Amino acid sequence: MTSTIQQTGACEIITGQERLAAVAAILGQQTELAVDLEMDSLHHYREKVCLIQVSTRSESWLLDPLALKDLAPLAAPLGNPGILVVMHGADYDIRSLHRDFGIEVSSLFDTMIASRFLGITEFGLAALLKARFGVELNKKYQKADWSKRPLSPEMCAYATADTAYLLPLFDQLRRELADKGRLAWLEEECDLVCRARVTEKEGPLFLSCKGAGKLKGRSLAVLEGLLQLRDHQARELDRPPFKVIAADTLLEVAEKRPRSLGELAGIKGMTPGQIHRHGDSILAAITAGLALPEDELPRFPRKLREEPANGARERLKQLKQWREQQSAVLGLEPGVVAPNWLLEGIADIDSTSMTALNGISGMREWQKQLYGKDLLEEVTIG
Repeated sequence: MTSTIQQTGACEIITGQERLAAVAAILGQQTELAVDLEMDSLHHYREKVCLIQVSTRSESWLLDPLALKDLAPLAAPLGNPGILVVMHGADYDIRSLHRDFGIEVSSLFDTMIASRFLGITEFGLAALLKARFGVELNKKYQKADWSKRPLSPEMCAYATADTAYLLPLFDQLRRELADKGRLAWLEEECDLVCRARVTEKEGPLFLSCKGAGKLKGRSLAVLEGLLQLRDHQARELDRPPFKVIAADTLLEVAEKRPRSLGELAGIKGMTPGQIHRHGDSILAAITAGLALPEDELPRFPRKLREEPANGARERLKQLKQWREQQSAVLGLEPGVVAPNWLLEGIADIDSTSMTALNGISGMREWQKQLYGKDLLEEVTIG
C-alpha cells in the first residue's frame, strides 16, 4: 500500500496509515514531544479535531484526522509515561483527544500553566513566541475553518509554528520553574489536566445559557423553547448555535415576549434575515411557553447557601488581605496563589490542624506545603 503524503515546505501533511505508523514509531523513540490540535468549533454544530500537529526536536508533522481512518498508532507515544508531551493550554485538547480518538496523555508539561506559575501575565502562545523567539503568529488563522481541504500553505505554516517552538519554550520555562522551586507545582497541575474528560451536558438547555439565572417561571419556559428551536436549527444547518441567533438576543426575546413579527424586529440583535428564516417559529415558541401550565414551569436551580460559620466573613476578608501580600511576594496573580473558592473553604474551617485542609476539595498539595500552615494561622488570628 502506498501512503498519501502532501509536502508543504519542510512539513508533511500525513493522510495515509502507512506513513502514520512510521511517524508514530519515530515519536515512540523520543523523550519529549510537542503537540497541538486545531478544531472547527466556530464553524460546525458538532466540533471535531481537524488537525494534529506534532514536533520533535528536529521534525514536524501535520496529521490529518479527516483523512486518516485510524489514529490508534498515535496512542502509544502520547500515552507513554516515559515520553513528556508538551502542550499549551492543554485542558480542552486533552479532552478532545480522548473524546474523538480515545487517546490519553500520561505525562504532560503545559507551557501556559508554567507561564502563569512564573508570573507571566501575557501567557498566550502568540505572546510568548513573540517575546521569547521574535516569532509572530498570524492571528487570523485562530478562527479559521480547519475542516476545509486543501489546507493553504499559510495555514500549514501557522499550524506548524504552534508546535515547532514549543520544545525550546519548554526548555526555558522548565529551567525557570526549577530555579524558583515551582516545578512540583506544575507537575501536580499537569497530572490533573491529564485526567480531564468531556462530559455530556444534561438537563434543560437554559442551564448552559449565560444570563438565564435572572429569568423566572414563564420567561424561563419561553427561553427554553427558544434555545431548543435554535439548537434544532443549528443542527440542521450544521452551524454553531451562537451563529444562528445570539444568546443575548434570545434572552431579550424571552423577557419581552413579542407577539408579532413587527415587535420581534424591535429586539436588539434580531436581524431581518433571522426574522425571515425563524420569525414564525420564534413566535410559536413564545406562544407555547406562555401556554405552559403553571405547575410545569421550569425553575433555575439555586444552590442553598449555608449560613457562614461564626466569624467566617471576617476570616475571609483577612485571608484576602493575606493573599494580596503573598501575590506581591511571589510575583503571581492572586487567583494563581489561591482562588476565591479555596479561601472561602479555609474561612469555614473550625480547626488549626493541617489535616483540616484535606477536607477542602480541589486544594493542591503544593498549596498546602507552600502556605497551608500560614493560612491556618491567619484564620486563627482573624
